[in-house]
Amino acid sequence: MEAKKSKKADLENKKTIFIQIGLIIALGVVLLAFEWKTYEKKEVMEFQREDVELVQEEIIQTKQEVKPPPPPPPKQVTQIEIVEDDVEIEDEIEIDVEADMETEVEEYVPVFEEEEVEEAEIFTVVESMPEFPGGQTSLFQYLQKNIEYPEIAKESGIQGRVFVTFVVEKDGSVTDVRVLRGIGGGCDEEAVRVVKSMPKWNPGKQRGKPVRVQFNLPVKFTLQ
Repeated sequence: MEAKKSKKADLENKKTIFIQIGLIIALGVVLLAFEWKTYEKKEVMEFQREDVELVQEEIIQTKQEVKPPPPPPPKQVTQIEIVEDDVEIEDEIEIDVEADMETEVEEYVPVFEEEEVEEAEIFTVVESMPEFPGGQTSLFQYLQKNIEYPEIAKESGIQGRVFVTFVVEKDGSVTDVRVLRGIGGGCDEEAVRVVKSMPKWNPGKQRGKPVRVQFNLPVKFTLQ
């Protein structure tokens, strides 16, 4: 007796379709497994720990040290000088022991003794004018012997007269040497130097007494 099967109930015809569906599902599961990412709890905890340690290190580095306060300054010791009764003290100040808040106190004004220094008058014209020792001829010889022509003036061809003014004191010494009109090139400075090194003059006199006299002197510079 043969077994009769319905075509609809026969699964052999659908075997190929089931195999294809199974392969598709297996392939999808494999792809999903490759794309699936998992994170271990251990690694996350290590990252968090490192972050905490970095923050703590930064806080420690930015901490400022507090300097101790400076020591107090040394106490000043006031020395009291004992003066005997028989010693006279200048600028003595009287102190009223019975004075109170309503007592009027006179303002203390120190007294300074100024020494008056009388400066002798300087004359320009007197009865007897100052004179170089030996006269005018000796004066010209002194200037010619002691003046050294400056090298800058030689190279530049500078020549002329330097007018120098000075004061002949009562003792004949020469002071306050200045240039009234110069020619430059070092000639002005040389003229002043020579005049300052002059010996004492015979002082000028007014009414028979030596006085201070202003004297003007031309110093000539000539290239040979």
